[in-house]
Amino acid sequence: EGAIDRARQIVRIEHAMHLPTELSMQQFVLRHEWLARLTNTYYATVHVPALIAFLVWLYVRHRAEYPRWRNALVIVTACCLVIRFVRVAPPRFLPDLGYVDLATRYGLSVYGPVGTGVSDQFAAMPSIHVAWAAVVSFGIVDASTSRWRWLALAHLVLTMFVVMASGNHWWLDGLVAIFLLGCGLALDEGVRRWWRRRRAEAPAAEPEADLVTAAG
Repeated sequence: EGAIDRARQIVRIEHAMHLPTELSMQQFVLRHEWLARLTNTYYATVHVPALIAFLVWLYVRHRAEYPRWRNALVIVTACCLVIRFVRVAPPRFLPDLGYVDLATRYGLSVYGPVGTGVSDQFAAMPSIHVAWAAVVSFGIVDASTSRWRWLALAHLVLTMFVVMASGNHWWLDGLVAIFLLGCGLALDEGVRRWWRRRRAEAPAAEPEADLVTAAG
């Protein structure tokens, strides 16, 4: 209930922010059938294998950075799952604005009829696709020392494009997901600093306890 109205509100907010419309991206894809099919394939098959490959690579090659990005992944995913209880319809449920369900038209749909399957089709905000792509892209840039590491950002850019061109997400769905990842990284860093400070202060407190014991 209210999912369609919230989607229309997002349209108004994005218009006020002068963001490019998702419809323009979808119309571009629809002019090229091969690109439409490739968009559907990328949306359906890339985000989970890319995340698993990233976590394995990080654990094997840059283990010191693994806990930070693992924690950030857990935090951003949890935040996305909680926020998604506030139902928001994706663009493909607003055909009156010109949107189509790209997967229904060209195949490879990851969703069944509304109300079936494991995915909530009225939980567009925020985009877990974009959240996980941001973890992969920013994590590679942060952990790797290769001069080619910046190419990893292409995964985030492509994911942002396909989730909108396929009619599955709004701009704000992705932007909010990236913001939540930033919050997750900040929270993890804050806890780590607090823990290091606490451990650093602990040895200084032990001599005082010894003096009290001696005086007793």
